[in-house]
Amino acid sequence: MIRLTPHIKDLADGFQVRRLLPAAAQRSVGPFVFFDHFGPVTLPAEADTDVGPHPHIGLATVTYLFEGAFLHRDSLGTVQEIRPGAVNWMTAGRGIVHSERTPPALAGRERRIHGLQLWLALPEAQEEGEPGFQHVPAEAIPEVAVPDAVVRVLVGAAFGRASPVATASPTLYLDLTLTGDVPLRLPAGLAEELAVYSPEHTLLVDGEVLPPQVMAVPDGTHAIELAGPAGSRCVVIGGERLHTPRHMWWNFVASQRGLLEAAAYRWETGAFPPIPGDDEGRLRMPPFPSGR
Repeated sequence: MIRLTPHIKDLADGFQVRRLLPAAAQRSVGPFVFFDHFGPVTLPAEADTDVGPHPHIGLATVTYLFEGAFLHRDSLGTVQEIRPGAVNWMTAGRGIVHSERTPPALAGRERRIHGLQLWLALPEAQEEGEPGFQHVPAEAIPEVAVPDAVVRVLVGAAFGRASPVATASPTLYLDLTLTGDVPLRLPAGLAEELAVYSPEHTLLVDGEVLPPQVMAVPDGTHAIELAGPAGSRCVVIGGERLHTPRHMWWNFVASQRGLLEAAAYRWETGAFPPIPGDDEGRLRMPPFPSGR
């Protein structure tokens, strides 16, 4: 079993992000190429955590909150607040611009924030496809009680339930809460590759201790047992293995380096579409590397 520990980045006012993917030992898990965990933290009223307009290509982002709220806006004209339990899924395709800001109702107030943002590499045939956005509210996410756990099927299918989120390739994303002391058995074949991550609780994965904020990547070919005290929470991610390595730079993911370079030029020259009504704080792009 591979274990991944986070790289930690401190942002404004104690806002901390832990990055688990990509890692030297594991570049991806299924289609997931990027895994960020932020919070839990209580932010002071003056904290500015807004992320201004910035571009993406070749990926899908999925945002999921345990606490707090974000306001998503994008170049398709989407304006969508996300709150705990809901799923925001944005497909970049050939190019999209979005921002993530504090909702007006929470601005200037002390507030809690805790959640996950993940990126998935799109299949090569869809890298330059149409951008899109899906929002699934918390009440529309399937939830199933199984022996000793409650499972929310955020993306994909498990335990006889299927998420309404449309994906580009076989993908799995579960939010699990253990309800007893008997291990939960994840059946073999749930995903070609998968990983387990608990934001706050110590678990046993196949009998091995997994501390909080450490990702376990077990052998997905056999059933996996998860155990912990009642109330322990974790997520399981995975899906079909990436058969072609991906290049990643700044906010871009692509199977060919030339697509990254072209996207960088487009952002530098203002060729990406704008976000209607949101042009404040446009992110500056770092210099594109001349070598590989």
